[in-house]
Amino acid sequence: MARQLLFWGIFLLIILAEVYGYLAVRTVLNLSSNAARWGLGISYWVLTLGLWAAAMWAINNRQHPSALKSYLTALPLILLAAKVVVLVPMLLEDLTRLGRWALGGQSRPPLATADGIARSEFVSRLALGLGLVPLAAMLWGLARGKTDYQVRRRTLRYPNLPAEFDGFKILQISDLHTGSFNGELEPLQRAVALINAQQADLVVMTGDLVNNIATEVEPHIPTLAGIKSRHGYPIFSILGNHDYGDYVQWSSPAAKRANLQRLADNHARIGWRLLLDEAHPIKRGDAEIAVLGVQNWSSHPNFPKHGNLPKAHAASGNAPFKLLLSHDPSHWEAQVLDYKDIDLMLAGHTHGMQFGLNLPHLKWSPVQYSYPQWAGTYQQGQQRLYVNVGLGYLGIPMRVGFLPEITLIELRRA
Repeated sequence: MARQLLFWGIFLLIILAEVYGYLAVRTVLNLSSNAARWGLGISYWVLTLGLWAAAMWAINNRQHPSALKSYLTALPLILLAAKVVVLVPMLLEDLTRLGRWALGGQSRPPLATADGIARSEFVSRLALGLGLVPLAAMLWGLARGKTDYQVRRRTLRYPNLPAEFDGFKILQISDLHTGSFNGELEPLQRAVALINAQQADLVVMTGDLVNNIATEVEPHIPTLAGIKSRHGYPIFSILGNHDYGDYVQWSSPAAKRANLQRLADNHARIGWRLLLDEAHPIKRGDAEIAVLGVQNWSSHPNFPKHGNLPKAHAASGNAPFKLLLSHDPSHWEAQVLDYKDIDLMLAGHTHGMQFGLNLPHLKWSPVQYSYPQWAGTYQQGQQRLYVNVGLGYLGIPMRVGFLPEITLIELRRA
C-alpha cells in the first residue's frame, strides 16, 4: 500500500511539473495568435512525451548499456528537476488565488509590476529563472561533474593505534561502476594518475566494481592494475551489491555463479586481493593492524545479506587496531557497532545519490532519508565510519554536489 501511494504521488508530481512547465513557457512567450499557441502546445507535448518514451525504452533495454541510453535516461529527468522548481512558485500563486476566491468570493485583479507586466507573467518569468539554476547545474554535472575527481582528506586519531602506524595513509575508492563508462578509458586513467599521486601506504576498494556483469571491467584492467601503494602492501577489495549480478536476467543459476567467479578472477587480474569474509594482517616493523573485508551486507530489505562479519572478525585475532571494509553503511549500526574493537569501517554504496548540496556547513541529498550515514565521517564512541560517495556513476551519467571521490585517510596516534 505504501509503495502504491509513493508511486501515485511521484506520478502526480510529474504530471503537475510538466503541466506547469508548459504553462510557464506559454505565459512568458505570450503568443498572440491561436495558430502560434497551438503550434507551441503541440511542439512542447510531442517533445516531452518523446523524451519520456525514449527514456522508458533505454531503461527497458539496459541489459545492453550504451552512452546513448544513459543520456536518453538522464535528459527527461534533468528537465523534470528543473520543472519541479518551476512548479513551486506557480503552484503557490494558484493556491493563493484559490484561497482569495474561497474567502472573498472572487480573485483579486492581477497585479502588475512597474513595467506593466501582469502578475502571472512575472511569476512565470521568476519560476523559469529559478528552474534554470538546477538545469544549468545538472547539465554541467552531465558534461563534466561525473568525472571531476576530488581528493577528500581526513585525519583520524586513535589512542590504540600502534606507534609504528602513526601517519599511516589509507586511500579508499569505491563504486567504480566500470560498466557506466561504456568502454571509454580516459576518465579512469586520469583517476588512477590522481590516486597514485597521493602516495598512500594502503589502497582499498569498497565494492561495486561493475554494474552487473563481470566483463564490464575488462577493458579497464590494464588501467586499474596501475594503482600502486607506496610500500607495496596488497590492494584490498570487497564486493558490493551490484557485483553479484542480481539486477539482470541469467539463463541459469550456473551462469550467474560463473559471472561472479569471473568477477573474482578479474579482481585477481587487476592485482587486488578480494576479501570474502576474511582478515589480513598489515605489518610495519614489529607492529601490525588487521584489515577485515566482508561481502555485501545490508539492513535494507532490497539489498543482499551475503557477508559474514563474525567469521571475518574471528580471523582478525587480537590485532590492536582493526579496519573493516564493508560496502553498505547500514551494516555499521546493524552489526558493526557490536564489535567494539573494530575501530574504523570504510563503506560506499550511497553515491550521495549523485545529486545534492555539499557545502562546508550544509550537506543535503535525497539519499539521507534512506541512509542515516550516507557521506563523510560518523562516530560513536571510539568507533568511526567513513562513507565514500563513489568514483563512478550509475544510471544517470551525472554528478552535482557530490562529485566522484578519492578518500585519503591519515591515521594518527592520539
